[in-house]
Amino acid sequence: MSKVKYFYDPDTLSYRKIEPKKSRKYRNLTFFLLGSAIFGLLGLAIILNTPILNTPRELSLQRELKNYELQFELLDKKMEQMEQVLANIEDRDNNIYRLYFEANPIPEEQRRAGFGGVNRYKSLEGFNNSEMIIGTTKRLDIIQKQMVIQSKSLDEITKLAAEKEKLLAAIPAIQPISNDRLTRMASGYGWRSDPFTKARKMHWGMDFTSPKGTPIYASGDGKVTRADNNSSGYGKHIRIEHGYGYMSLYGHLSKYNVKAGQRVKRGDLIGFVGSTGRSEAPHLHYEVWKDGDRINPINFYYGSLTAEEFENMLKYATQENQSLD
Repeated sequence: MSKVKYFYDPDTLSYRKIEPKKSRKYRNLTFFLLGSAIFGLLGLAIILNTPILNTPRELSLQRELKNYELQFELLDKKMEQMEQVLANIEDRDNNIYRLYFEANPIPEEQRRAGFGGVNRYKSLEGFNNSEMIIGTTKRLDIIQKQMVIQSKSLDEITKLAAEKEKLLAAIPAIQPISNDRLTRMASGYGWRSDPFTKARKMHWGMDFTSPKGTPIYASGDGKVTRADNNSSGYGKHIRIEHGYGYMSLYGHLSKYNVKAGQRVKRGDLIGFVGSTGRSEAPHLHYEVWKDGDRINPINFYYGSLTAEEFENMLKYATQENQSLD
């Protein structure tokens, strides 16, 4: 119960009760209600654990969480870029590199295969952001697997490229006598008239007419297997095994510049034109063998003749004339 207050009235020489003003009552009531509301909000904040009264540690953890979310977003963008780059490399690998070297493309399901068996991500379950963490980890694992597969593929391509380079170097691809030292293309591969019997017989190589002593060059990389005079008809001759089923033969030489067992490179000087053996005049009899069969050497001169020179040679080589051996 509120106290009653009095004041002394000198006019009446007595104490009179002080009556409170209505405006003051309303003001007091307003202050009371406002204070109650403030204390009510503070209590509600405590109950709901709103940031109003978070401790410094809680605020620090919230900042860390937001930072982790930002880092995950950046990681996601980086993974997208990595996936795009890998997809581009895989496309070139399948459609350019492996195609060029005649290797089978790597199937898409092999490149994109996941991981079977046990749950690799069980330890990441049960957290507020488990779904995001597990999804990111799976993508990283798949990218890593794709990179391993692509690395092995590129290792294979490197080996195929080295093998292809050896093959291209081994193929007997140049004319064994320089064009400027060549008198004429005497006879080509095919049926020709024998210079001694005049009978029509198969001529298994090409005859290059040139002065005695004209240099003869290896038409491809390989190993000299014979440099002797022990084969009927060829006289002094050289045989070079190029590998991959190819062998070249150079007949009727005057002398050698190599010996059996020696390795040579395309363009190396191996001997000199002569007329030894069954020969009518100085010339080089040249043969190309593939897998044990003699084939037309004219198909292998892409490495030393221009289009015009090849056309002229083809014209003379296809004429059915008399051979020189």
